[in-house]
This record gives sequence, structure tokens and C-alpha cells, in this order.
Amino acid sequence: MNRYVEGGKLAGAQTLIARSGKIAYSRSIGQADRENNVPWKDNTMARFYSMTKPITSVALMMLYEKGLFHLDDPLEEFIPAFKDMQVLRPQARSIDDTEPATSKITIHNLLTHMSGMTYGFNEGILGKHYEANKMDFGPTRGTLESQIQNLSEMPLLFNPGTRWNYGVSTDVVGRLVEIISGQNLKSFFYDNIFAPLGMGDTDFGIPKEKINRYATAYGADAAGALTVMDPAEKSAFRMESVTCYSGGGGLISTASDYLKFAEMLRCRGAFDGGHLLGPRTVDFMTENHLDGDLAQYGQPVFSEVSFVGVGFGLGGWVMMDPPLSQMMGSPGDFGWGGMASTVFWVDPMEDMTVLFLTQFIPSSYHPLRKELRALVYQAMVD
Repeated sequence: MNRYVEGGKLAGAQTLIARSGKIAYSRSIGQADRENNVPWKDNTMARFYSMTKPITSVALMMLYEKGLFHLDDPLEEFIPAFKDMQVLRPQARSIDDTEPATSKITIHNLLTHMSGMTYGFNEGILGKHYEANKMDFGPTRGTLESQIQNLSEMPLLFNPGTRWNYGVSTDVVGRLVEIISGQNLKSFFYDNIFAPLGMGDTDFGIPKEKINRYATAYGADAAGALTVMDPAEKSAFRMESVTCYSGGGGLISTASDYLKFAEMLRCRGAFDGGHLLGPRTVDFMTENHLDGDLAQYGQPVFSEVSFVGVGFGLGGWVMMDPPLSQMMGSPGDFGWGGMASTVFWVDPMEDMTVLFLTQFIPSSYHPLRKELRALVYQAMVD
């Protein structure tokens, strides 16, 4: 990672690795804010974007353990607006070229990204329609409830349950948490996940008193030089501006906070006195729920991980075949990443949790995750 920072490709980065519950490696390098010469520190706060998804999925499964729904329940039973959905025809040339869906969206479809929903940055007619209608669940896009209502009026990319496609499904999962629990997502997360695990620096937005610890998000210009995408002091994620609690990408956190959540998963549901899920539930969530890998079952447009040799559980990837994926790892390791090139994974075989933070958009620009895996596993001697 030094090469990326010293070469000006990343402003700063942080790597945190734990084995058997003990910190094995911790390093922060570079700057959190180049323009104001703020170093990246161990307590730097960052946009975790899609690394919010595993937390939202855990939240819903906590309600599942209470018997409040079944995974095969239709979404329309909880949000009637998703009844009688339309699907784009295979060769559709306009957003109105649709036909009735032949299957209903289930809660399982949402957790596995098999609902037929997409993202605005994905290619095709539907992706462009999402983008034009600002269907990104950004922090200032109205409320989660209003965004979900708008989403229900859009067609699906395919019949639910037939394919895999990365999209806004987890934002709908977040809305289900609200409906089933009777709490808004912010309150549910705090009461049931953040407080029990001691995640005091994790929230939907950055409060004023912590802005000095908040990293700037960068991208690259046409020449490959770093350019500011979301400045810390004017960020869209300032707490006072946030109106939409996005379960798909809205959380701000720190490496040490998120490590507590990841360690909870490594420990199969409980960590440091906080009990979130039963061990068998975590096992169930971190198994592959597809009939094959993402390459066989997925839409080959975008994922936070390789398509080949990798499956998908309830909220994140599941490594099936490391040689086939052409990435170092262990069968059964699981995790997910975020748009600003962050990533975490848990390797049960090695009793290891890895967390990497930076703030560079998009995550597909540099091969950071493959290189990080190679660096981590080559350094292991036992």
C-alpha cells in the first residue's frame, strides 16, 4: 500500500488485521485530507458506503431470529407498493417496454441481490433510468420511505430469483427493518448493533464535533492525478444534512469500530459481551445461496469482488474456489467492500479478520483488493 500512497494514487490508507481476536497488524499511512494537510490516523472516520450492507443484512436477520418473517415471504406483504411489478423485456429499447413479472420479490431475493433491482452506475436502460431519477439513496435524497416508494414505480431488470445483479436491494432491506421493528434504521442500528458492540463512532453521517477526524474522498482526473470528490468540510454526509438512512451505503465509521462488527461475524454472532445473532444464523448467512458462482448466476456488470469462483450469501460474498477466482484466500472466506475502495473479509479457516480503508472512488479503478489479498496471505507463516 505504500506504493499507492507514495506514488500519489491514494491520499491515505489504513490496514487492520486480527488473528484469533488479537491485532496482528495495524498501520495508517498518508493523509486523510491532502488539501488541509491532515494525516490519516487510527481514528480517522470514513465513508463505508456498501460496507453498510452487511450491517443492514445482520439487522434484518436479528428480526428473522425472532420469528417476525420468513425468508420466502413476498416483499409486497410488507410494502404493498411492490405488488404486480413490471419487468423489462429482454430486448427492451425503452423503459416502458415491459411485461408483468412472473414471480414475486421475496425477502431472500433482496438479501441475495436477486430481486431484479439495479444501480444507476450499471449499464443499460434501467441503470440510466435510475440515474436520471436519482435513485441512489444518497444521504440527502428525501427519506428512506419516499425513496422506496419511488423505487416501487420502476420496472425490474429480470424476474425475481432468476439472476443476480448488484443493486439497491439492501436499501429495501433497511426499510423492512424499519417496518418490522417499528424503529427508524438509525435508532435500530444504535440500539441493537452499535451500542452492544461499542461502535461509538459509527452513524449515518458525520457530526460537527468529529469533522476534524473525517477523511476527504478522492477520485482521479483524466491524467490519473488525485482530485477531490467529496471534501470533508463540505461533505454530503454531514449529520445535519442527512435525511435518508441508506442501508445500502450510508454509514460513516472507523476501522476500529467496523472491526468489532467483523469480529462479531468471525465469532459467529457475539463479540466482547455483545450478542447479536446465533452461531447457526451466521453460518447460514455466510454460505453461498446461489446455484453457482456469480459468473454463472450473475449479471456481468459490477460487483465488489470477482465473479468467477465466488458466490453470494445473505449480504456479502462467499469464496468458493480461490484458484478459480485467481485471488488468494480460503474456501469460505466472506466479506464485502465499498465504493470508496474500502474492504473487509473474515477468513474462518485462518481465524482472521482483515479491514482496509482508503477514500478513493470508484473501487474498480485500482486492483487494491486483489493486491491486498496477496500481501496478507504471503505474510502468513503459520
